Amino acid sequence: MTPPPTNTVATPSPDLAALLTRAGRKRRRWPWLLGLVLALAAGTGWWWQGQAASPAVTYTTEPASIGSLNVTVTATGSVQPTTQVDVSSELSGTLASVEVDFNDPVTVGQVLARLDDTKVKAQQTNAEAQLAGARARLTQAEASAVEAEANLSQQQELDRRGVSARQALVSFQAAAARAAAAVDIARADLTLAEANLELVRADAEKTVLRSPVNGIVLNRAVEAGQIVASSLNTPVLFTLAEDLTRMELRVDVDEADIGRVAVGQKAVFTVDAHPDRSFPAVITQVRQAPEETDSIVTYKAILSVDNPEGLLRPGMTATAVITVSERTDALLVPNAALRYAPPVSDTRSSSGRGLIGFIMPRGPRGGDQGTGTGRSVWVLQGGAPVEVPVSVTDSDGTHSAVTSDTLAEGDAVITDQSVTR
Repeated sequence: MTPPPTNTVATPSPDLAALLTRAGRKRRRWPWLLGLVLALAAGTGWWWQGQAASPAVTYTTEPASIGSLNVTVTATGSVQPTTQVDVSSELSGTLASVEVDFNDPVTVGQVLARLDDTKVKAQQTNAEAQLAGARARLTQAEASAVEAEANLSQQQELDRRGVSARQALVSFQAAAARAAAAVDIARADLTLAEANLELVRADAEKTVLRSPVNGIVLNRAVEAGQIVASSLNTPVLFTLAEDLTRMELRVDVDEADIGRVAVGQKAVFTVDAHPDRSFPAVITQVRQAPEETDSIVTYKAILSVDNPEGLLRPGMTATAVITVSERTDALLVPNAALRYAPPVSDTRSSSGRGLIGFIMPRGPRGGDQGTGTGRSVWVLQGGAPVEVPVSVTDSDGTHSAVTSDTLAEGDAVITDQSVTR
């Protein structure tokens, strides 16, 4: 009997199996190899693109120069008379007359106004009468004293002879002493009367208001017939200014600048009334007392001003430029050069980024703009900036005078730079 047939699966031969295994492995490695090749290509392209886009730096320079440097301070203030006097009245009364007007020239002793002197004249007459009475009483007292002395001498002679009583001598002595005392009292009364008369005469003089200076009447605040009341706050009747051909400028100097301002420094100033003209002035005083306005501290400087043409008037607002320092033949550099410094380069390495850092290196980067220290400048030498140390001696806000062992006139100091790609 024949056995039934069975189903069997064909088994590949060993050589065929090995070939199939190697083929599968090659198919699995192919995507990784392709990705690696693409990454390398991309990184190389990016790196070359960065190299091609490297920035081109252009430097702005200005040559160091030899020249003059004037350092100035600006201050504002007003023009005022050198001497200004306010005239008031020591007496109360009614103004009988006013004899000057605005802008009138006046001389020392010239009458400005007169007070009604009726009352003062009566007081003066009374004082003169009291003086006359005091003189008469002194004459009377002196005559009585002479008589008393004569009587005493006669009594003393009788007393020596012994023909008079002792009591009589004592009475004559007392009478002579009283007569001498009466003379002293009369003299004191005379002195008092003379003093009272002088006071009244002084008041009489004060009824006439006179100019204490040679100058001009700036202001007149009274009219004839007006009543003047003398008090602790006596009103100003006239304001006089001395010779206006010589005036002074009073300016407020900021506390940041006052340390450089000194007596003898020259200045020029302008006023709104004559904007196209500058007036010279010289500092004659720098006051120590501070003045504070809205938390701003200033100090008053006084400048002497000649005004021969009379163009300047009291109260004009002025802007003064004071020359606080003058340097000649100084080595000058622009202030921008002291503020300049090359950018800080980005020196970070790609080695810390592992394999990706080698595959895709960073492109070139510009650093942050540097800031100058003010103790050096950068000079363009051979197309590259070179740092040169300097010492700043003065500055006018635009240029600075410096000293240096290596910087010379004509050296191209860098003030700025620009980057183009």
